[in-house]
Amino acid sequence: MATRQLATRPQLPPHAPRPPAMTESRSRVTPTAWTSGPELGPASWIQWGRWLGTVGRGSGWWIGDWVRYGNARYGERYKLVASITGYDTQTLMNMAYVTSRFEPARRRESLSFSHHAELAALCREEQDRWLERATLERLSVRALRAELRRGPRQIGDGRAGRDDRTAAGRPSAGTVRCPCCGETFQP
Repeated sequence: MATRQLATRPQLPPHAPRPPAMTESRSRVTPTAWTSGPELGPASWIQWGRWLGTVGRGSGWWIGDWVRYGNARYGERYKLVASITGYDTQTLMNMAYVTSRFEPARRRESLSFSHHAELAALCREEQDRWLERATLERLSVRALRAELRRGPRQIGDGRAGRDDRTAAGRPSAGTVRCPCCGETFQP
């Protein structure tokens, strides 16, 4: 006799916003819209906002971790995963790559998945340094990307580390900068 598995609700951490009681507010979520019920009060509206924010900020992490689990357990099946989630294969591969580069304990809740994606290709030490800087300076993804292009500097020193750069801000000819420690040298 086959046993029936019970569907379980995903476990959220104690501080995470809970999904709103949809029946109380008559608000609805579809793949393309959020609509409110006729009598949505301020407390319910706030609860919806917190929950939607959590879902929006967490979805890249959740899907990436889910894809990695499936890859490890069942083999890489990106075509199937794409048909299940509706995301294209490359997006799923990117999500899985970013989650593979940041174990959950190193992920910063104050920074977006996109912040982490910008840093994923760096070595662990550089990732941690940039995560700290982006957090302390409240860098947007765009600002973080621009700072990464400018090169490393120490947190809070106010300098852009341009000792090896021309007046235009580009590296001097033949100068190489280590992506992990920031040291410059002539090969």
